[in-house]
Amino acid sequence: MDFDIQTLIFEFIGGLGIFLIGIKYMGDGLQKIAGDKLREILDKFTSNPFMGVLAGIVVTILLQTSTGTTVLTIGLVNAGFMTFRQAIGVIMGANIGTTVTAFIIGIDIGAYALPIVALGSFLIFFFKHPKVGNVGQTIFGFGALFLGLELMSSGMSPLRSLEAFHELTVSMSSNPVLGVVIGTVFTLIVQSSSATIGVLQTLFAQGAIELNAALPVLFGDNIGTTITAVLASLGASVAAKRAAATHVVFNVVGTTIVLLFLTIFTQYISYLQVQLNLNPEMTIAFAHGSFNVMNTIIQFPFIGALAWLVTKMIPGQDTLIEYKPKHLDPIFIQQSSALALDQAKSEVIRMGEYAYKGLEEAYHYVTTQSTKHSEMALQVEGALNNLDRKITDYLIEISAGSLTEAESAKHTSLMDTVRDIERIGDHFENVVELIDYKISNKVILTEGAIEDLNNMFDLTLLTVKQAVDALDKMDREAALEVVQKEDQIDKMERQYRKKHIIRMNEGLCSGSAGIVFVDIISNLERIGDHAVNIAEAVLGE
Repeated sequence: MDFDIQTLIFEFIGGLGIFLIGIKYMGDGLQKIAGDKLREILDKFTSNPFMGVLAGIVVTILLQTSTGTTVLTIGLVNAGFMTFRQAIGVIMGANIGTTVTAFIIGIDIGAYALPIVALGSFLIFFFKHPKVGNVGQTIFGFGALFLGLELMSSGMSPLRSLEAFHELTVSMSSNPVLGVVIGTVFTLIVQSSSATIGVLQTLFAQGAIELNAALPVLFGDNIGTTITAVLASLGASVAAKRAAATHVVFNVVGTTIVLLFLTIFTQYISYLQVQLNLNPEMTIAFAHGSFNVMNTIIQFPFIGALAWLVTKMIPGQDTLIEYKPKHLDPIFIQQSSALALDQAKSEVIRMGEYAYKGLEEAYHYVTTQSTKHSEMALQVEGALNNLDRKITDYLIEISAGSLTEAESAKHTSLMDTVRDIERIGDHFENVVELIDYKISNKVILTEGAIEDLNNMFDLTLLTVKQAVDALDKMDREAALEVVQKEDQIDKMERQYRKKHIIRMNEGLCSGSAGIVFVDIISNLERIGDHAVNIAEAVLGE
């Protein structure tokens, strides 16, 4: 049999590339349409493991990637929004949700791929409304997915008559473990189980591979997809590592169980194929769906055991930063406004301590440029945003009752303070982004500039800490010191700007370094302003 190896390779890798772009565009488009709903779905609907499975399915269908769901879940566990046990349910659901792509591929609309791509492109390019653009992006991705499959299909059609490939599939039929290894390695390389299962569906449709050889490869694809989450968890928190490990253990255990009953599973899929009159692509989709649903049903009762096993494998503490409030019990609002205000104040103090910690992490990032500090700072900023919303809602509920004049003044003061602390978070987030820019653009700051930054950070950190302490103890003297320190920060900023201009004029400092330096000290000066606002609340001004 004569065939052009170059055409085969080019059509296969080109088709695979278009397929991967399609999945990414479709997932990104769906994610933008859903907005922040994905995080809310995971946060709200994971009260028990069964709800977690459902939430995992829904979010994965919207994201078009089980890895994306796992990474989102890792973030929520990290933040204390979700327990590790709840996360296991979500990961199980993510495995079921990811099979939807295979079912989409099973709907044979490859002939319409080009008009679908065209429609998506028109919506992206000719409509300026973001929502229409997001729908266009989803449709474009959907079309590109089928276009990529069509290309891969024409590229792989000669394989069925290739002797070496035929021998390989025979080996996989007699030795299922080989198929699992091939599926795992291929998914490791491509970093997308949807893509490798798409390739498998195409090979099966071309008659290049038998069902009993295709199924072990399918199980291997499920194991391979867990590696992305493992890579994402390297260098991350204990919770992240545990979630990734759960994904691996879940799929390895499931594959082991199904391999023990492979003959029965193959007969079951063959029976479905005949009874439901399935096309080859849909047959693999049903096999993928059946495997993940069975795996979840089998392992669901053992979530506690799975959590115990993974906790033993990866010991340590789950959460570093807790997003959820600790003091805002609604029961106090009914009992006494004064008590409820005290609870709100305790939460505001906790928020203030987080703001100090976030600023400290941003400072460490400036000095060490280690990403663990930037990640921690951004996590704290996320916690501040969440606490801002929760405390504000709590204070609004309190104001619905009748307040005395003193309580009303305290209420107003706390409302203002929450806003000031949240703004401190925004400013240290700006500092982190400026250092990101500095690193990615290889901007060099002079020794003089670094020394100035250190001095200003030291003073700003001290001012924020003192402002929070003053609020905690209602200490007027400490509050007056904050006002003085803020005055020093203002003077420092003006002085350092002048020094910086001299450095620029002498050619010691580049323009981009200048922008980074001036923006950082400007953000620190604004943090000083917010600290003084907190102090003025103590002074009753």
